[in-house]
Amino acid sequence: HKNLNVCFAPAYIHINEINRSDSLLPNVSIGYRIYDSCGSRLSSMSATMALMNGHDIAAEERCDGQSPIHAIIGETESSTTVILNRKHYTSFFRTIASDYHQSRALAQIVKHFGWSWVGAVNSDNDYGNNGMTIFLTAAQEEKICVEYSVKFYRTETEKLKKVVDTIKKGTAKVIVAFLSHFEMGNLLDELSIENITDLQVIGVEAWITAKSLITPSSFRVLGGALGFAVRKINIEGFADYIINEFWDTAFPCSQMEGNYSQFSLNCNGFQDLFALKKYKEDVLEQSYSSNVYKAVYALAHSLHIILNCKEKCGSENVTVPLHKQDSDGSVKFKPVGYYDASLPPDQRFVLNTDNIIWARGQLEKPTSVCSESCPPGTRKATQKGRPVCCYDCIPCAEGEISNKTVNCKQCPEEYWSNAERNNCVFKVIEFLSFTEIMGIVLVFFSLFGVGLTVLVAILFYNKKDTPIVKANNSELSFLLLFSLTLCFLCSLTFIGQPTEWSCMLRHTVFGITFVLCISCVLGKTVVVLMAFKATLPGSNVMKCFGPKQQRLSVLAFTLIQVLICVLWLTLSPPLPYKNIKYFHEKIILECTLGSTIAFSAVMGYIGLLAILSKFITFSMLIFCAVWITFIPAYISSPGKFTVAVEIFAILASSFGLLFCIFAPKCYIILCKPDQNAKQHMMGKFQSKPY
Repeated sequence: HKNLNVCFAPAYIHINEINRSDSLLPNVSIGYRIYDSCGSRLSSMSATMALMNGHDIAAEERCDGQSPIHAIIGETESSTTVILNRKHYTSFFRTIASDYHQSRALAQIVKHFGWSWVGAVNSDNDYGNNGMTIFLTAAQEEKICVEYSVKFYRTETEKLKKVVDTIKKGTAKVIVAFLSHFEMGNLLDELSIENITDLQVIGVEAWITAKSLITPSSFRVLGGALGFAVRKINIEGFADYIINEFWDTAFPCSQMEGNYSQFSLNCNGFQDLFALKKYKEDVLEQSYSSNVYKAVYALAHSLHIILNCKEKCGSENVTVPLHKQDSDGSVKFKPVGYYDASLPPDQRFVLNTDNIIWARGQLEKPTSVCSESCPPGTRKATQKGRPVCCYDCIPCAEGEISNKTVNCKQCPEEYWSNAERNNCVFKVIEFLSFTEIMGIVLVFFSLFGVGLTVLVAILFYNKKDTPIVKANNSELSFLLLFSLTLCFLCSLTFIGQPTEWSCMLRHTVFGITFVLCISCVLGKTVVVLMAFKATLPGSNVMKCFGPKQQRLSVLAFTLIQVLICVLWLTLSPPLPYKNIKYFHEKIILECTLGSTIAFSAVMGYIGLLAILSKFITFSMLIFCAVWITFIPAYISSPGKFTVAVEIFAILASSFGLLFCIFAPKCYIILCKPDQNAKQHMMGKFQSKPY
């Protein structure tokens, strides 16, 4: 059989081996008829018709013969999938794993390396189309985006150029090539011509271990490629046979008997292998030999089982090899893992990446993404009309952060995002403090008012025996000065961080001291009214409103306010409150009113006393004007400015009372002492017409 083409040697060897076996198909001999389709559909159809009719097709022969063929082994590039339907084609079997598992394994390897943006190329036949359809479905399940999915057939030159142009324009750096051996060769040629060498290629069993595809130019594309191949088996005696047949056919000399790796040549020692270029196309791809072996033996065992009525089934296993170029320039295919579809889902795919050398000799894993991962502080925004893997990075809104996440998340209630939007920090706490400019100014005017009030009190005490002091009811005047001092001091309770005690003291102390102050003013005005009525003949009103009655009236008015405040603090007291509604980025520490009704009662009572006094006392006009303007300003002022407005109203009304009531008297005492005499005072009253 020296003239037998070496490509068909595996089938011939295995059939002869089976025919010599005593345990497999004993007393049965297998014959064979081998056809070469040459990768042509027409040749495949011709061979199929010949197998069906029992003879080769010729023009003068009919197609109605009876074939003695009982089993057919298909070629390595069989692509039709219609016969995979076991319901209709129960006699069709496979010797390698289904492309369903290979396609899903391709998606697993892409996912394993984090390549979320890939391109896809497939043969435009059943093999490529169905395999790519399964891969695209699996990729979608694994959230892998496919930038493009293009296909071509081996004879479509123009379509191949369009495919290469698509790859060139694309941004994906990983290409899944679900191609047959022939189409892959065409694609490599075009990629080499276009100098497209920056790709990480993922291949299938049809070409991943094909050494014939590796050339100096194609290696720049295929170097570091990953793919799946059917697990090879060591066929005992096959290598010896191939070497012997090859040598006897190629050279007119013989070799010594023995193992092919340890033989001595009975030749002249000058045999030139480069002269055998014509044998290049006849040398079988080593990866096919194990497939042929399994197919022939599967067929033999099937016949044996049929004859003996036994059953048997097989398993599916594939191996992941890696293209790697050795130091001497040779190409190696290195297994780095496996995909076993018979195992549980979490154990099917195993990959060892420790010693992988990637494309172009790189030790680091290549990347292939449509958009880089968004940095902290941003979120993904899908680009319109593009896959979900393509997105823009949009900064998170205020109060939101992102840190190793794809979406922004809201910070907790008392937190706010930092400037980088990658961390939540405590919100700035705002309150009117003693150390800030506004607080210092208000404290200054408060203490200044206290100082002025004390000076006026000292002055009045030193001049208590003078007519002007006596005429102004010195007892009520000193009580009024004391209450004004408390009014100035109560403004300090509004400054500083609100606490439970400061919140309760703020409005209650303010309400009581102002009622005490206005009660004194009201008492003084009533005394003046009584004094005018006392000048009438027979009037005895002053006896009804003497000093004792004046003190009791002030005490009574004040006790009413004290009662209101006690009820307020008992039923619904003011408490510290973190206001986060007015400003999102900061917390305003303030005091709640507790009871709006109680606060309104306190303010209303002060207003009532002020209205009763305003018709006679000019200071009360100022007081009313200040507090009328205070209400809208208080409502519209944000944060600590609300407190500042309230303090300003307290200080303004206190200064108004102090200046309007006591400034004229102090002026006369200090600057016009001659007018501080009984005669002058009596003359002044007598000259006024009533």
